[in-house]
Amino acid sequence: MTLPDDRFILQQRTVKDAADLYTPYLSASKKLQQKEAQSMGVLSGVKIIEMAGLGPGPFCGMLLADLGADVIAVERPTEDVGNLRPWSLCSRGKRSIVLDIKKPEAVDTFLKLVDGADALIEGNRPGVMERLGIGPDVCLARRPSLVYGRMTGWGQYGPLLQAAGHDANYVALSGALWLATQPGQPPEAPPTILGDAAGGALYLAVGILGGILRARKDGTGQVIDAAMVDGSAHLMSLLLSFLHTDYDLSIANARPGALRKHFDRTYVCSDGEWIVVQAEEPKFYAEFLKHLGLDHDERFAENQRGNPNVWGPLGDELAALFKTRTRAEWSEMLEGTDTCFTPVLSMPEAAVHPHMLARDVYRTVDGVLQPNPAPRFSATPSAELRSIPVRGAHTADILSELGLNEERIEALRRTGVLGSA
Repeated sequence: MTLPDDRFILQQRTVKDAADLYTPYLSASKKLQQKEAQSMGVLSGVKIIEMAGLGPGPFCGMLLADLGADVIAVERPTEDVGNLRPWSLCSRGKRSIVLDIKKPEAVDTFLKLVDGADALIEGNRPGVMERLGIGPDVCLARRPSLVYGRMTGWGQYGPLLQAAGHDANYVALSGALWLATQPGQPPEAPPTILGDAAGGALYLAVGILGGILRARKDGTGQVIDAAMVDGSAHLMSLLLSFLHTDYDLSIANARPGALRKHFDRTYVCSDGEWIVVQAEEPKFYAEFLKHLGLDHDERFAENQRGNPNVWGPLGDELAALFKTRTRAEWSEMLEGTDTCFTPVLSMPEAAVHPHMLARDVYRTVDGVLQPNPAPRFSATPSAELRSIPVRGAHTADILSELGLNEERIEALRRTGVLGSA
């Protein structure tokens, strides 16, 4: 079996080296893992049916599964049924059933799943679920308390609702991509994070959980219209609240690096690696200058910190200073102080950083590096990560739970309802 790009795989030698250096942290993490194994998670008892697709829908399902929900992913029949897929992180913690939903008997089976569900996740274009016979009207008629979560880029209405798009398109239209890009640079943002995950999946998860709380109160289900254009726009609310204090009421000033503040930017080191400083408050700025030996330099004085005319020149001086040492050397000097300093790390580097090790942020499962569930719960921690289930791993078990005997399951298999006969 070929694993994905090794940039995303934590090498065992690196893990061993880290373990030797940070044994106390790893011991604490092991105790936490043992505690986790005793819990099913805060959402234990919640059942979610996920119409498996791409991007934010599966991410939302993974998040809910991480928190203990029983997420049943209804997957299309494909040639890789039964094959290992350790890199399919958004499938972790779920149960998988294969249904050819275009067949009438598969639709009947899907609706039986809905009968016992708290919520449903789907990420098709508007109208697709209706054409398949499993739209919200049909599902809510069978299960009035169902929370029907719909994840799209443009939303369930509007001029663009049927247009194709991806993460970058949605955050471009909401204004988030422009705001995330330095002036004069091509508009770019990290793939999938701002639109798919933050603006899409997380908002759908909040909507689903809110809907379930309401349904458990009065039995009323509803449709959740989660659009990435909506969510990525809403994400800008905190930044926009600072416009009057930090950015002179100018949205353009809020773009990264637009003001060239020397105490709020990234710097490259002598080894080509990067660090970031964000010493915004006076006390942190003073600490920053003290550690750099600049606390007596009048040019960097606090009474000059708010002068935009000095930000560029002082930034150039600091850029030259940070080029005199490696990232590791600056980290040894500044990390853990009140200078608001951190090194800029790749994911494999982050995985073996002592703070990340202490909190057990990353885990390697079947050779693939991946983040552990977040957030952390004191009384109902999430279960320990396990291997990703193969597509269709739980088909027979799930059908048995619906009351189908082996003979009936075999009949569905012969007719292609469960994939290739």
